[in-house]
Amino acid sequence: MMRRLRIALAQINTTVGDLEGNTKKIIENIYEARKLGVDLIAFPELAITGYPPEDLLLNPQFIQDNLRCLRDIEKETQDITAVVGFVNRDNEIFNAAALMYNGQLKGAHHKMYLPNYGVFDEQRYFQEGCGYSVFVVRDVTVGVSICEDIWHPEGPVNIMALSGAEVIININASPYHAGKGKQREEMLSTRASDNTVIVAYVNMVGGQDELVFDGHSLIFDQGGELISRGKQFEEDMVIVDINADSVLRQRLHDPRRRKERLVFERECPPDVRRIPVSKTSDYSKKPQLSERKIPQMLLMEEIYHALLLGTKDYVRKNGFDNVLIGLSGGVDSSLVAAIAVDVLGADRVVGLLMPSPYTSKESIEDAFQVAKNLGIKVKEIPINEPFNKYLDTLATHFKGMIPDVTEENLQARIRGNILMAFSNKFGWLVLTTGNKSEMSVGYATLYGDMAGGFAVIKDVPKTMVYELCRYRNSTGKKAVIPERIIEKEPTAELRTGQKDSDTLPPYHILDPILKAYVEEDRSFEEMIDTGFAEETVRKVIHMVDRSEYKRRQSPPGIKITPRALGKDRRFPITNRYKSY
Repeated sequence: MMRRLRIALAQINTTVGDLEGNTKKIIENIYEARKLGVDLIAFPELAITGYPPEDLLLNPQFIQDNLRCLRDIEKETQDITAVVGFVNRDNEIFNAAALMYNGQLKGAHHKMYLPNYGVFDEQRYFQEGCGYSVFVVRDVTVGVSICEDIWHPEGPVNIMALSGAEVIININASPYHAGKGKQREEMLSTRASDNTVIVAYVNMVGGQDELVFDGHSLIFDQGGELISRGKQFEEDMVIVDINADSVLRQRLHDPRRRKERLVFERECPPDVRRIPVSKTSDYSKKPQLSERKIPQMLLMEEIYHALLLGTKDYVRKNGFDNVLIGLSGGVDSSLVAAIAVDVLGADRVVGLLMPSPYTSKESIEDAFQVAKNLGIKVKEIPINEPFNKYLDTLATHFKGMIPDVTEENLQARIRGNILMAFSNKFGWLVLTTGNKSEMSVGYATLYGDMAGGFAVIKDVPKTMVYELCRYRNSTGKKAVIPERIIEKEPTAELRTGQKDSDTLPPYHILDPILKAYVEEDRSFEEMIDTGFAEETVRKVIHMVDRSEYKRRQSPPGIKITPRALGKDRRFPITNRYKSY
């Protein structure tokens, strides 16, 4: 009889700390999978607690409650095997994957490779796992691993495959950044073909503070060919029938693997437990599976959907109903407004236009046009009067001094105060509109345009803002962001005739320098050798370094690049080192 296994990958949207809600969602998916004849269903890493739970893990009661939820899930595993991410406790705590069947915990894998780079701090909390198990599910040998475990060629996947595993279930909470999907696919394909094993990779989906998890679960056959993929940025259940005999057949034709296994068993035989779980099932009684065709998104579509999901979940999971955006008639606030409307609906988004003496007639027209195109309410509150009162109040103290950035920042801070007043009065979440280029070099006003609860495009470079605006315009019957907004020269309009280029290099020059310095840690000499002007690079590095204190006080924002400002990049505020 052919050895087959029906696998389901449940990429669910969990919420950190919502143990009961996450458990309910897991159980609902188990019920659904059972109806579809699934033999084994896998859930993401730390699915019970949500990811990352951070210092909640230092609370013993939190650990105990998560174990109680695991027992509740165990009870619902009648005639189905479930792999669920949870926190295990045995003197230390472990990032763990439980394998359960028929109301019993059959075994657990403890994550062995704990990432401690970028946004990850797992060594702060968890003990590294040791020991290996493989599970016999419906006469198919299955290995279970967690996220980082599979990125290491000589790691647990290799040992489990050499110990007989024909299928590897890898559960993940892998955050998104642009281009990561391709990197994952290449790695998983290699791991499957190198070990002659079927790899089933399930990833979390949803937004959690700065992070977005993109789902995009994947299954590769033993030759490294993609069998199926999950949807991007939405919950999904990927169900596939796999043929374990095809793995055995390919291994029988591979003498190199037999030699590798012989050396492995002679030189470093680990203690691998083989745990029986369930007997074979009658496939003739299983319902037919429908064909899946999930197209991959192009880059701007992918990034836009990451911003949508990150914004939606931050608003929803933190209990807000409405959001408020300071509209300026510029490209940044227009993009943030479009994202907010796309995820919340026009009736839950309010625009606040606060013209100053330096706001142009065109900017006012553009702000109203964006609002009209998006169908959102706009409140107009000119700031001329409070601005003049501030100037009068300070006139004696500033007598004889030339107006400078002080007066410019006063306008931004008046606007920030008004935005936060509306937030306090009506319970609306303020979405800030600063982009990564501005935040990197400090071209933003602390307690002014930085004031708010969530920074939607904080990790989006200015040049990409334009690309995303054009992408958004291409998705509907008509453009929602007027061409004039996209084409006009960027300006803060805080003094007469002001342009961003008065202070900053043009964005098409600034953004590549920022990428080299902030994301790639390139040296001053490397950037000069690439062709950038020496004085421009020196100026940009100086602006980035001296603005760390501002970034520390900025609201959280969605990570979409390989290295975002925040958890990804941690520099001292008091810092005299100069690389130029």
